[in-house]
Formats: sequence, structure tokens, C-alpha cells
Amino acid sequence: MHGNLNGNRARTGASSVDFYRRVPRDLTEATTLGAFMSLCAIVLMGLLFFAETIAFARSNIVTEIALDDNTDPQIQLNFNITLFALHCDYVSVDVWDVLGTNKQNVTKNIEKWQTNDLGNRISFSGRNRETRELQYETHVESLEELHANGVHVTNIESKQHFEEFLKQHEMAFVNFFAPWCMWCQRLHPTWEKFAEVVDEEEMPVGVASIDCVTHVDICRDQSIKAFPSLQWYEEGIFQAPPYKNDRTVAAFSSFTKRKLELNSKFKDWSQNQKGKTKEEYRQLYVVAENPGCQVSGTLMVNRVPGNFHIEAKSKNHNLNAAMTNLTHRVNHLSFGPMGKNPSRQIVRALKQVPDSLKQFNPLDDQLYITTKFHSAYHHYIKVVSTHLNFGSSSKNVPTLYQFLEQSQIVNYDVVNVPEARFSYDLSPMSVMIEKTGRKWYDYLTSLSAIIGGTFTTLGLIDAVLYRIFKPKKL
Repeated sequence: MHGNLNGNRARTGASSVDFYRRVPRDLTEATTLGAFMSLCAIVLMGLLFFAETIAFARSNIVTEIALDDNTDPQIQLNFNITLFALHCDYVSVDVWDVLGTNKQNVTKNIEKWQTNDLGNRISFSGRNRETRELQYETHVESLEELHANGVHVTNIESKQHFEEFLKQHEMAFVNFFAPWCMWCQRLHPTWEKFAEVVDEEEMPVGVASIDCVTHVDICRDQSIKAFPSLQWYEEGIFQAPPYKNDRTVAAFSSFTKRKLELNSKFKDWSQNQKGKTKEEYRQLYVVAENPGCQVSGTLMVNRVPGNFHIEAKSKNHNLNAAMTNLTHRVNHLSFGPMGKNPSRQIVRALKQVPDSLKQFNPLDDQLYITTKFHSAYHHYIKVVSTHLNFGSSSKNVPTLYQFLEQSQIVNYDVVNVPEARFSYDLSPMSVMIEKTGRKWYDYLTSLSAIIGGTFTTLGLIDAVLYRIFKPKKL
């Protein structure tokens, strides 16, 4: 007896903490309304369970802003730019920054291609190539002393005079110069002596000079972009490209003789000159030229504010600022390891990044047209370090760089040569792009809330509706 009594007391004590007490079935009542609400509860819990499971399986991309802890002293700059009206011989890439770096005419890792009117490549112009300094002659006689036996160079005095000169001379060699140009000043005695050689050897060639400061209209019509420009004419038509070799009497004479030998009308002019024949002269290799250039490469620049700019410059010429047009297309511009063709690892990681966070090369394929001389586009770029954190798939992805840009036209003084400038500045902040997902315990908590909340809410609704629609007893 005592044993049964103690056992009943133990069970009664344990039952007192039962949270899930049973209601005898005889005391419950099944209704149609209750059945309908139960079906609604099952459907609603199923929908919420499905939606919660999808949300748990899906990851989200989030961004955070933090101070940039990158300690690399330099950053790689990748560029590919097409200039539609500037010859590769005159394209110079310069780099400057606030630390005092000032690199002129950078050629390391720089590649140039001559282009056609549409900006498409037509011939390779060189890689890592520095412009050769042309040879000049030093003459004992001054220009006045060379004129003692007569002036052999025809000085063009007007546009009409130039047209008449080209009509009188089917073959003509013309020097377009500016009095202030130091290269032109060094050339004057040599040019006069060359003209004297032409007369002595009775070459059927007219030699002339045109002052582009006095006769601006003639030089503009002939698209003279640099001084001195030595141009060969046949039957009044300029034969591109301009003369680019040494500026000596022997070089001018050799070039002129080769030109004559290649002309069907004048090929026999030298038969009375010591019996020389056409075979004794080296053939000219002539490539049709268009004043366009595609310049591309990589630069290692300091991680401080600075700029790189493309400027018309030459070791052997003074540029004509009035004819320098820097219309250009940015085929590609980026910072860091992105480049035009990033590695497969970077491409794979970026597939998970939304397009709104892929501002790695916003300037690509943008055309900047300059309609007036003495002006050029300047581009202002703010660079932001970007770190990807996608777990194992981005473990070895290097730091990437996004940037924002603003471009505007800048006007220059008449005497200054325009330049296409790309100014950059690195932000002290960096962007962290991360993939986040829900924790498993958060998922289980949500499922419990769905079950409990749905059951309780619909239970309350069922109770209210039952009280409203319950038949009243008479």
C-alpha cells in the first residue's frame, strides 16, 4: 500500500510540470469551421516553410566600407587608347605624381600600332621603341655665305605661288618650317646646300621652303602638324609619308634619287650621271599612312595622386599646336590585375558579383571627340580598392580596383600643345564585397516560429469565428 501511494505521488509531482496537457477527446468538439481553419493552417505553414527554406539556401551579396590596409607601394595601370589624328611618331606617354615622379616619353611595356580612319590597326609601329635622334650636318658657311652664289631654294610667297610652283615642277621636295623652331634653324643651311646639289646634278626636282607662321593657310591645307615637315610631291599631290630620315645633304640626295628612279617618267634621268642604272638604287618601301595611332601598355605608378597623359611630342620636331587634334577612343583603362582579359580565377569570382558592383572599367569603348584645336579632354578618376570575400572561391583573388570618372574639355593657350590627360587619385577607403548566408539555428528558429505562430493565430481566428457563428440555445 505504501509503495503504490508513493508511486502515485511521484507521478502526480512530475505531471504538475507538464506543458502539453491532454484534453480528453470526449470534451472536444469537431466543427466544419475548425476543419477549414486547420486546412488553412496546413497550407500556410507549407508555403512559409518552402519560402524560408529557399531563403536559407540562398546567399546574399553585401558590401562594407573600411579603411584600406593595402601596403603595396605601387599599382598597375593598364591602358589601350586610339588617337585618330596623331601619328605614332609624335605620341608620347608621360607620367607625373605628387611625389615628384616625372617620366617623359615612357616606352617600357608600351606598344604602338598605326591605324586607319576607323581606328583599326593596319601596321605595327613598335614596342619599347625609343625615337631615334636624326643626324644633322654642321656647316662652316653661314646661310648668307651659301647665298653668295645665288639662292637655290624657292621661297614660297603666297598660296598662288605654291600652286604655280607645283605645276612647274612635277617632282617637288618642300620644307614646311617655322622661324622659331630650333630644328628648322639647324636645317636651313643643309636645305640650301641640298638645293644647290640638285641644281648641279640637274635633277628634275623643285626644292622649296614655306614659312608656316607667315602662310598659315597653306600649312593648314597641307595638315602640317610638326616643324620641320619635309614633304614630297608628284604632279602636285603629296606622297605620304613625310620624309623621316637623317637631315643631311647626302640623305636628302639619296632619297630624291630613289624617288626619281621609281617614277616611270624620270627613271632614266641619271643615265648620263656616270652610267648609273635603276638597279643600283635601293627600292623605297612605302606604306600608305593615316595620321592615327593606337597606343597600349602597362604602367607601374605610385599609390598617390598623379596622372598619365598622352601628348604630341618629338625629339626631332617642334609640334604645331594649331594642328594638334587629340580626338581619342578609350579601348580599355583599368587598374590592378584586371586588364582587358582578366584571369579565369578573377572571372569566376566576379560571376557572383552583381553588375552594379563591377565598375572596373567604365571608360572602355568611350569616344571623346575634339571638334576645335587648342583643346583636349581631361579625365578625372577616383580609384577604390575592392576586396572579394567569397570563401574558398576567392581565396587567391588579388585586390581589384573600381573607379569613378568625370571627363571634360579643357582649352589651351594658342602656344601650348594639348594633351589627353588621365588624372587619378586613390581613395583611403576600400570596399569589401562578401557573400553572407543564414545560420542553421536561425533557420530552425524561423521554422518553429512559423509553426507556432500560424497555429496560434489561426486558433484565435477560429475561436472568434466560432463564437460569432455558434448557434444560440433557446
